[in-house]
Amino acid sequence: MEHYFTNNLNLKSEIREIPYTINDTEFKFLSDNGVFAKNKIDYASSFLTTLFLENNPKLDSFKVLDVGCGYGFIGIVISKITHAEVDLIDVNKRALHLCERNIKINKVKGNAYLSNCYESVKNKYDYIITNPPIRAGKKIVNDILLGAKNHLTNNGELWFIIHKDQGAKSTKKTLEECYNVEIVGKSKGFYCFKAKIC
Repeated sequence: MEHYFTNNLNLKSEIREIPYTINDTEFKFLSDNGVFAKNKIDYASSFLTTLFLENNPKLDSFKVLDVGCGYGFIGIVISKITHAEVDLIDVNKRALHLCERNIKINKVKGNAYLSNCYESVKNKYDYIITNPPIRAGKKIVNDILLGAKNHLTNNGELWFIIHKDQGAKSTKKTLEECYNVEIVGKSKGFYCFKAKIC
């Protein structure tokens, strides 16, 4: 079974457009087979992004990293609304190609590149944000969430979202070993978290 965090070169391409509006700002995203949320904007990603924007309305001098960016929804929306400089990373080459196109279509300051977790990440960020790929397994999710601390600035924040049925509470407990973790919001079983290094 193929998942959005793998690269299937034989998968037929069927590009589609997904419109999205937030804060009276309109977006257009190209999507395709073999990527996460290929037919519509994922609810958890939208909820996470909305909460992040409510708490961080203007970030023009800040750096943001979108981990597991897919076709770029979270990072692109944040960049356009807050004017932050955003890097976007993923292991899925098709998703990254779409992300690069979506950066241009939506006219944002974004840089998308291939990275397995933080393998190719050299910088430190004020904010790291992710809707982690739960189906990739607990190890990958923990690598993303725990590994973020090595790429955050001193006062940096990790923002992420997990459903209660997919280990939200146990993940919070795991992260409390090295972060101060706060629940920012809940909706439809999803828990949105903000974590700062202890």
